[in-house]
Amino acid sequence: MKGHDFKLHGWIGIFLIILAEAGVVFQYRLSIAYRVSVWTTPLCWWGYIFLLDAVIFKIKGNSLICNRLRNFLLQLPLSIVIWLLFEVYNLHLANWRYIGLPTHPLELYLGTSLSFATIMPGLFLTSELLDTFHVFNKFRIAKLKVTNRIIYSGIVLGFIFIMAPLLISEHYARYLFGLVWTGFVMLLEPIVYSSNGDSLLRDLENGVLKRILNLFTAGFVCGLLWEFWNYWAASKWVYTAPFMQDIKVFEMPVVGFLGFGPFAWEYFVMYNFSRLLFKRD
Repeated sequence: MKGHDFKLHGWIGIFLIILAEAGVVFQYRLSIAYRVSVWTTPLCWWGYIFLLDAVIFKIKGNSLICNRLRNFLLQLPLSIVIWLLFEVYNLHLANWRYIGLPTHPLELYLGTSLSFATIMPGLFLTSELLDTFHVFNKFRIAKLKVTNRIIYSGIVLGFIFIMAPLLISEHYARYLFGLVWTGFVMLLEPIVYSSNGDSLLRDLENGVLKRILNLFTAGFVCGLLWEFWNYWAASKWVYTAPFMQDIKVFEMPVVGFLGFGPFAWEYFVMYNFSRLLFKRD
C-alpha cells in the first residue's frame, strides 16, 4: 500500500463512526449522546463511505470521491430517489417501519435524506474494494448468448414482478417484497444492455462473473453493517414482515436478509439506467 496517501476524508470517516458509536454507548447516560444516537445511521454511513474511499485510494491511487467526483455527486440524489420508490412500495407491503425519528421536520428530512443518500455509494464502494483485492477475478462461466427472447422475457417478467405486489391485497402483498428486489433488475437490465449501457448482462455474455459477485457480496456486507449499526440506535427501523420473525440478523428476519445481494444488483442496474437517461459518463 506504498506510494499513495491516506486521504484526510478517511480520518474524518473514522471520527464519524467513533462519534456515532460513542453516542450509542452513552445514549442513556448523557442527553447529548442520545441526540447523537438519533443520527447513528447517517454518521456511520458517511463515515464508512469516507473511510472506504480513502482505503481504496491508498491501495490503487484512484477512488470514487478523489477521481470520479461527478459520479459520486450523481449517486447521492439517485440513491435517495430510488429508496423513496421502495418506501412507496412499503406503504402497501408494510414490511418495515421507523421508530424514534426526530419530531422537528427539518431534522427529520435532513437526517433521512443524508441516510438514504449513502445507500448507493456504500454498496458501490464496498464492491469496488472487493474488486481492488481481486476476490472474484477467477470466477467465470460459459458465455451466455443473449437473444431477443431473453431480453423480452426479462422485460415482461420484470414488469409482472414489480406490478404484482401493488395489484393484490395488502394481506398477500406483504409476502412479495422479494419480487420488488428482483423485478427492477429483470425489467431494466435488458434495456441497459440493448442501449449499450454498463450492463451485467453483457458481463454474462462475456462469461465474466467478478462484478456480479462483487456486488452480490457487497450487498450482504452492507446489509450486515446496516443492521448492526441500526440495532442499538435511538432512531431506527424495525421489520413487520410476516415471516420468520423469530430468526433474525439483528432486526432483520433472516429470510429478508437474503435479499441484500439482489438489492445491490438492483441499485447498480437502476443507476446505469439513470445514466442512460441523463447521458452521463
